[in-house]
Amino acid sequence: MSFIVSLVTGITLLLAHGVAQAQLLIGQTVGVTGAVAATVKESMLGANLYIDAINAKGGVNGEKIQVVTLDDKFDPKLTQDNAKTLIEERKVLALFMTRGTPHTQGILPLLKQHNVPLIGPSTGAMVFHQPLQPNVFNVRATYQREAEKAITHLASVGVTRIALVHVDDSFGLDGLEGAQKGMANNKLTAVLVAKFDRTKPDFSGIAAQVLKTDAQAVMVIGSGTAVVDGIKAMKAAGSGAQFITLSNNASDGFIKLLGEQGRGVIVTQVLPQSFNYALVKDATQLAKAKGLAVVSPAMLEGFASAKVLVEALRRSGNNPTRDKLLTTLGNFNYDIGGLEVRYSPSSHTGLDFADLSIITEAGKFRR
Repeated sequence: MSFIVSLVTGITLLLAHGVAQAQLLIGQTVGVTGAVAATVKESMLGANLYIDAINAKGGVNGEKIQVVTLDDKFDPKLTQDNAKTLIEERKVLALFMTRGTPHTQGILPLLKQHNVPLIGPSTGAMVFHQPLQPNVFNVRATYQREAEKAITHLASVGVTRIALVHVDDSFGLDGLEGAQKGMANNKLTAVLVAKFDRTKPDFSGIAAQVLKTDAQAVMVIGSGTAVVDGIKAMKAAGSGAQFITLSNNASDGFIKLLGEQGRGVIVTQVLPQSFNYALVKDATQLAKAKGLAVVSPAMLEGFASAKVLVEALRRSGNNPTRDKLLTTLGNFNYDIGGLEVRYSPSSHTGLDFADLSIITEAGKFRR
């Protein structure tokens, strides 16, 4: 068994035989349930596609990879508890694909204390890029890069009345900063900047404000069900604005949650969707072999992060340690399929790719 997901609350107990078989033990704490569950499911599925394929061929340097996933329900406190369990009790070599900005921020001291690398966090917050976080190795581009690109696109097609709605946490503020950079670069000023609570989002007041400003476009910086609820509330209030959100919502699950309200929503992307990229082609072929018709952007992000994880393990040689992995990743160039992931002593950014997609009437992402 190459990929175990534990869904119980609190300290998750792993299947005993799964631990016994694991040779290269990797840890993950992520919201398997909660507000981001739909996207998490897809990103984990994408990672699993690649890890399964590697394990089927004998693993890395003769050892199979075991990813132990604990459910943090998208709760930063549980993220810290889970990370502590994985690092101190399960003795994982690395953490992998955490999700959430405040969640990942909260475990930085633990990573440093135990000299553990975190590979491919599913967050584009600038705090994990600048200043350099020595234990964090990003794969995807930053939220600020995405938000800035989206605003520039709106300005290029003549949209000037833009409202910015963000979750009131470090992720929301980070995305907001990128959006405001885009506004400044295009000599625009937001007609509204409004925030909502992360744990108990209420969009009734915000929807009324958006309607009052007659915004042509609304960027909603948030996660999963909160963004879905926000878009639905603003549309129900009578807003005909163009809605935009960031790549943390780039999943088929997000589209399904939006339902009929999804058509025309712009979602930024941090990986390509074109078959001109070997990354996309390889992921699609493995997905088809598993009976999956489509590789969603969230799946592709998981797939890309898994490729970096596997290559880092391979280059670390037999019996890799946390120290070996950190050394390997510290100077690392790797083509994941038409895109080059680069880490150096001064940068752990990985990729800088950002693009836009729109949700079609058929419920698909289209560039």
